[in-house]
Amino acid sequence: MASLKRSRENDTQASLISSKIFVRSTRSGKVQKIVRELYLRQDIPCSSKLCSICLNNAPQDAVGNVAPFVLSERPAGNKTFPKGHYLIPDTNALLNGMDLFEQKSAFYDVIILQTVLEELKNRSLPLYNRLIALTRSEEKHFYVFFNEFRLETHIKRAEGETINDRNDRAIRMAAKWYGIHLQEAVQTAGRAVPCPAILILSDDKENTRRAKVEKLSVASLQDYVSGLQDADRLLDMIIVSHRDRGARNEAATALYPDHFSVSKLMTGIRAGTLHQGTFNVSQYNHLEGSVHVPAFDKSLIVLGRENSNRAIQDDVVVVEVLPKTQWKAPSTKIVDAETLNKDENADVEDGEQEALVTEQERRALQEEVKKTQGGIKEGRPQPTARVVGIIKRNWRQYVGHIDQSSSSVAKQSRKQQTVFLIPMDKRVPKIRIRTRQADELLGKRVLVAIDSWEQDSRYPVGHFIRSLGELESKGAETEALLLEHDVQYRPFPKGVLDCLPREGHDWRVPPNLDDPGWQGRKDLRDLLICSIDPVGCQDIDDALHARPLPNGNFEVGVHIADVSHFVKPNNAMDSEASIRGTTVYLVDKRIDMLPTLLGTDLCSLKPYVERYAFSTIWELTRAGEIVNVSFTKSVIRSREAFSYEQAQLRIDDKAQKDELTQGIRALLMLSKILRQKRMDAGALNLASPEVRVQTESETSDPADVKTKELLDTNSLVEEFMLLANISVAGKIYQSFPQTAMLRRHASPPKSNFEELANQLKVKKGMELRSESSKALADSLDRCVDPQRPFFNTLVRIMATRCMMSAEYFCSGTQSYPDFRHYGLASEIYTHFTSPIRRYADLVAHRQLAAAIGYEPLDASLLSKMKLEGVCKNINVRHRNAQVAGRASIEYYVGQALKGKVVEEEGYVMKVFSNGFVTFVPRFGIEGLIRLRDLGTVEPEGVFDAEQYVLRTTGSVETKVELFQKVIVRISDVKEESTGKRKVKLELVR
Repeated sequence: MASLKRSRENDTQASLISSKIFVRSTRSGKVQKIVRELYLRQDIPCSSKLCSICLNNAPQDAVGNVAPFVLSERPAGNKTFPKGHYLIPDTNALLNGMDLFEQKSAFYDVIILQTVLEELKNRSLPLYNRLIALTRSEEKHFYVFFNEFRLETHIKRAEGETINDRNDRAIRMAAKWYGIHLQEAVQTAGRAVPCPAILILSDDKENTRRAKVEKLSVASLQDYVSGLQDADRLLDMIIVSHRDRGARNEAATALYPDHFSVSKLMTGIRAGTLHQGTFNVSQYNHLEGSVHVPAFDKSLIVLGRENSNRAIQDDVVVVEVLPKTQWKAPSTKIVDAETLNKDENADVEDGEQEALVTEQERRALQEEVKKTQGGIKEGRPQPTARVVGIIKRNWRQYVGHIDQSSSSVAKQSRKQQTVFLIPMDKRVPKIRIRTRQADELLGKRVLVAIDSWEQDSRYPVGHFIRSLGELESKGAETEALLLEHDVQYRPFPKGVLDCLPREGHDWRVPPNLDDPGWQGRKDLRDLLICSIDPVGCQDIDDALHARPLPNGNFEVGVHIADVSHFVKPNNAMDSEASIRGTTVYLVDKRIDMLPTLLGTDLCSLKPYVERYAFSTIWELTRAGEIVNVSFTKSVIRSREAFSYEQAQLRIDDKAQKDELTQGIRALLMLSKILRQKRMDAGALNLASPEVRVQTESETSDPADVKTKELLDTNSLVEEFMLLANISVAGKIYQSFPQTAMLRRHASPPKSNFEELANQLKVKKGMELRSESSKALADSLDRCVDPQRPFFNTLVRIMATRCMMSAEYFCSGTQSYPDFRHYGLASEIYTHFTSPIRRYADLVAHRQLAAAIGYEPLDASLLSKMKLEGVCKNINVRHRNAQVAGRASIEYYVGQALKGKVVEEEGYVMKVFSNGFVTFVPRFGIEGLIRLRDLGTVEPEGVFDAEQYVLRTTGSVETKVELFQKVIVRISDVKEESTGKRKVKLELVR
């Protein structure tokens, strides 16, 4: 058989071709040899603006343009390089100092070598993505130089040379070429322009040694940063590797067990002896974690530090189930980290004198063990487990404050010391950081990252990133909230803003119907359309209309902002929107998914102006039956933008008999019929604590807290949005059965409701059935206490917490029965009605447009793998946005109560052996009341786990039981553990 290998004997370009050979194993276990040819070039530019040589030879695009050069003509200098310098970091420098490279005060004009970029991608994908973002920043001047494809900088791996040594040699070769090339460029220019130095940043000792031998400029990250302004702050950002943490005590002992090897973990998982899942820490007991795995109905309990074995909240872990003799029920005791581990010394060297478990923690754990071994009935025992390996560290950046008791250096001292950062998230352990600015950071909100957690350290080790500002200041607390919940809040970059229409706010729907913008659109401007939204809504996604038909039926339309007209697939704005995933609503601000020009103007279905829309139009009978449905791109002109309250007043005003009002009344009548049909089918009417914080218009300071009042118009809008989403879901699934963007809500396991069902049975003699959504809905309707109207709402709030989370998914990844939305009792569902604020809806719009033949579908939306990635991200973003919104309300409620003391009704939601949780409907908050809060001397507590009753004796005698109505005194207090101002509840009676 003839060889496919290129013959180079007579090839004049042979010197420009190099081969890269590597082997890989296939799934069948065979070894495959792969040969790739590299075409070496001499036109890859250096991208320095002082170089005319590269400018003349640089490759051009299809229209003859050369990509703009990135590196400054006169880069910044320092004492060592007063004429300026370009930086070439190696991989370790980026791994240990990515936070530094993102700083605005330094690290400009950086050359990122292809060798380094590829190695970083293999070592850390999150850091790689952050570096790519830097290379796209016009401000920072980061340039990717493809040294592996440039003839003068390409090198082959020598025989016996390690890959690491080969890559280090490639870095030195590129640095040497840059130095010579820039000298030639300066001489060719004939101008009095200083030639910048080329400085390699490397923390590799051997690479540094060889660079010096080759007469190249090289510095460690720490040495380079030490010469910069604000060095103390910047030095705190360098990750200190485990082997470099200073002189270590040889006698240091391992505090935690070894993690199993990867092969042992994989073998155990396949054999079913080990189990993989996500690690969750109890919000009431920091010594108790849980891991849900498919093999068990209930979560596996992980008790104590040793068994959690350095796992942190949200890590993907592998656990081993412990013997049945060690199984236990979930803890009924509140255990606070700040109480047990107060005044610890952060400067104790890892493993020297440090104990894994403190004496206070040991006592708390012994109580749990006694309950298990002594047969104390506290509920049904659950399987317990220990962490034996960590598959994926889901570490993020953490916000907290410096523990004042761990700072020991006198004021104004610049001596480096070790201090503890106490995270805002109570589920995360204290983090050790080394800092030279401990005194300045006291009383501040501080952002840090975790670097490692070794066996011989009781706590993880991290590094300082930046200070956010004073504790309790509105700016610092809001930014902390956004960072804690990973909300993307940076300003939109220039590339995104460049995608906006050039006309800006002057953009209009084309007046000429022959304009391409009208192609495929229906003119619906004559319809009496209106929108109904919360007060002050600016990003109006949806509008509605209804009108009677001659046959006695109704035409009903839901018109949604046509965002897909402005946001095209795969451009910079689309990429940014896909990353953000959703708009985040806080009490005092809105973090938009799309630039304001689109969200609040050009896409927003404001009244009295023409707007592009995507319309779903039904013919409905008076009994709410769908006769037919159609979908069309359209142009509409909304007649009015109502608030819920305004629309309700208009409906109720009998004097109003105009066509628009009659249309709204028809919508209300039909919505009630549609809602009843849903309820009859088993849809759930759940509840969540909903309050609204009223703020001062000028300062955004909280003025009052009010419970949200739901009107008939709220339900009106909700019903037709649900109907539109269901109709669109069916259409896009019919057209794209493998890649439709849908939303599902899985049926909760029966075990999820066991505890609530038992509580209702014991305390109220009520039965809670959960075999279907219809059975659950009916039994929730029967949970009524005539003496306490709020009781039913309380049960619905508790039932909501037993549910699974709804999630976006790609239709080809699930079987049709699993498409079902349990809460809505719908076989199929998607999100279509809010494309201004949800990326999922934008995807659904594109798929629907293709389904009706308006425009072809982009290839990215035909890839199941790509859509799965989109769904994974927007599921996380959606949950984060919800939690951030609730945290914002909690913060502002605390601020609204600052300096006040009020008494309100509350209801006991959960009872522990040393305290209880009370929900206060007036403020939508729940708080913990511990036994120690009941009196100056903590009373003795006797807990009846079977009856959910806590009795106290001694200094205070009282009885607290589940679902009990109580009166609580509410004040504000600064929480010592997190530095957050929170409401404090005290039992009055």
